[in-house]
Amino acid sequence: MSWSAGGRFPSLLRFLLLLLFLSVAESTHLKRPFNNSFTAILVFGDSTLDSGNNNYVKTPFKSNFSPYGRNFANGVPTGRFTDGRLVTDFMGNYFRVFLETATYVGIKEYVPPYLDPNLTLEDLMTGVSFASAGSGFDPLTAQLSGVIPVQRQLEYFKEYKAKLEAAIGKERTKTLISKAAFLISAGTNDIVLNYFATPFRRQTYNVTTYQEFLLGHVKHFIQGLREEGAKVIGLVGLPPIGCLPIVITVTSVKADGERRCNDALSSIALDYNQKLQKMLEAMQNSSSTIIYYADIYKPLNDIIRRPSRYGHQSPDFAQTCRKIPPKSDVSF
Repeated sequence: MSWSAGGRFPSLLRFLLLLLFLSVAESTHLKRPFNNSFTAILVFGDSTLDSGNNNYVKTPFKSNFSPYGRNFANGVPTGRFTDGRLVTDFMGNYFRVFLETATYVGIKEYVPPYLDPNLTLEDLMTGVSFASAGSGFDPLTAQLSGVIPVQRQLEYFKEYKAKLEAAIGKERTKTLISKAAFLISAGTNDIVLNYFATPFRRQTYNVTTYQEFLLGHVKHFIQGLREEGAKVIGLVGLPPIGCLPIVITVTSVKADGERRCNDALSSIALDYNQKLQKMLEAMQNSSSTIIYYADIYKPLNDIIRRPSRYGHQSPDFAQTCRKIPPKSDVSF
């Protein structure tokens, strides 16, 4: 999914932003009130949050060409896997609109990629994206795609901190990091591109043990951020992966072109999300760091199953989502 750069603030986007930082998993108990005075937004994960880091990596997982970016400023493809802004760009620009004061106090218009060689000190101080399209929590996932694993993204964050310390001092950097919002979105590529598309992990793990393997990496990554001073962390759960266009195309397109979600794969994502929430609850209870879980599975699944509720009443919608021509470019 993507949202364009212009126009009225979308109601769906507003809903997702509220999910990201206000709708905590039901089992998660916060230890202190939510503080919305963020100084920066720092982003990790995969294509859902990559604002262009893959432009600087030798990988086929790129989006710096048309039609990507057609609704971005001046219609320029930036390396974002969308036709406009990423949700983190909206978050940076509208961080407090729907929170405590309903006042417009934006951090920045766009969240730039950390690997951009033209970043200014202001860019660094207000936040960057370390995310890399095609990445995941499993190091093998990034290796297969030739992209930046989340473990390396954490190392880039440490490098980022060192740059800030050299420019503004250790104390100011410590304060900035403690007041920054951290957002993580990854895991889909681990299951879809790694576990099911290649034989390597299936030789060692069944679905359940692979989920546990991934959760171990998630826990280690969050611990790494906490050790570096993160105080507010938001982690996005998996979407209904059986409804990804590429998954539908590969696994469930009928002879007549009819396209249906693969419910078996989506159930794996749902099961993973439930385990993830329990793990985050345990981590929350043992730390002063606030950990938010964002459930995107339910809203996205509802949009897919009941599009008319969200204004998609045109007959073209069903045609677009459920049928494809014999030759087509199908991507995530």
